[in-house]
Amino acid sequence: MMGSTDQAFAALINDLDKRGLLEEILGIFGSEFGRTPRLNKFQGHDHWAHAFSLLFADPGVPGGQIIGASDRDGGFVADKPYLLEDLAATIYEKIRLDRGQPIYTASRPVFLAHDSKPIEGLM
Repeated sequence: MMGSTDQAFAALINDLDKRGLLEEILGIFGSEFGRTPRLNKFQGHDHWAHAFSLLFADPGVPGGQIIGASDRDGGFVADKPYLLEDLAATIYEKIRLDRGQPIYTASRPVFLAHDSKPIEGLM
């Protein structure tokens, strides 16, 4: 399915760019997990949280770069491991959310990824 997914996402990014909307929109393509590097007994891939890919599109992100790497089988992070908290910090920085200020819930103030660092190369 990646061929049709690549084509659709590329068309979306090109359309947003032509309309000048990439100046206002942070585009992120990803999933909440990766897939196992080996087939299971049903010839499919199971959920895998050890490594996955994301794609960012935004005027502040230099295009065509790859940040980090997985091992040869794509199963584990081999270079520049980032946590989901780092991803959250990156998104919050991109949308100009002050991570030093709490967001107030009905019961208490909550700080969002204030101890995490944005992903290098995306800022």
